[in-house]
Amino acid sequence: MTTDIQRSITDDQRQRAKLIWDYHQMGHELGPADAAIGLGSHDLGVPAFCAELHRAGLFPALVFSGGPNPTHPGRFPRGEAVHFREHALALGVPDEAVLLEPNARNTGQNITFSRDVLAEAGIEVKTLLLVSMPYMERRAFATTRKVWPEAEVICASAPLEFDDYLKTIGDEKLVVDQLVGDLQRVIEYPKLGFAIEQDVPEDVHAAYQSLLEDGFDSRLLNT
Repeated sequence: MTTDIQRSITDDQRQRAKLIWDYHQMGHELGPADAAIGLGSHDLGVPAFCAELHRAGLFPALVFSGGPNPTHPGRFPRGEAVHFREHALALGVPDEAVLLEPNARNTGQNITFSRDVLAEAGIEVKTLLLVSMPYMERRAFATTRKVWPEAEVICASAPLEFDDYLKTIGDEKLVVDQLVGDLQRVIEYPKLGFAIEQDVPEDVHAAYQSLLEDGFDSRLLNT
C-alpha cells in the first residue's frame, strides 16, 4: 500500500520540478481566437478554464477532444470530451458554442481530429487557442505547429502556481512523474515526426535527468 510519505517529494526535488514546470508553460499573452480546443486529460481544470475564457469573449467556438483517459480509465468512463463538455455546460457555456471530438487517443489526434470537426462546422481558423493542463502547454504547442502549421497558436492553462497545483492534484509524486514524462515527449517526439523541436535549457535538462535518477519515471514512453 502506498503511503502519503511515499507520494510526497523533498524540497530539493520540488525545486528541480519547478524548473521543468516553468519550462512547460509557454507564457503566451491571451487574445481573441477563431476557436479553442480543450485538450482531454484527467483534470477538470481544463473545461473550467475554457468556460472562463469563453465568458471573457476570447472565442466563439470550442472543441473538447479526447476519448477514455488511458491512465485514469475510471475517471471519465464516457470519455474525456463528453465529461468536459458537460462540465463546461454546467458552468454556463452555451450548448451551441461547444463541439465534440470523442475519438482522439493522443495529442496529435486531438489536434487533427478537432481541425476536422471545426472544418465540418464551417469554422475557418487562423488563430487557435489551446487550453491544456499547465505542464502540457509546450508539448501541445510543438505538436500543433507540426500537424497544423498554418494556424497561429496561443497556449493557455489555468493560472496556478506550482505549489497550488500540487495541492489541487493531491499526489506530489504523480505530478512530478507527469512533468518528467511530458519533457521526455518534448525531447523525443520531434525525432518521431510528432512535433517540432524545442530548445531545452541545460538546467532544465539537468533537473530532468536527476529526477529520472530519483525514480520519477511512471509516465515515460514505452520503449
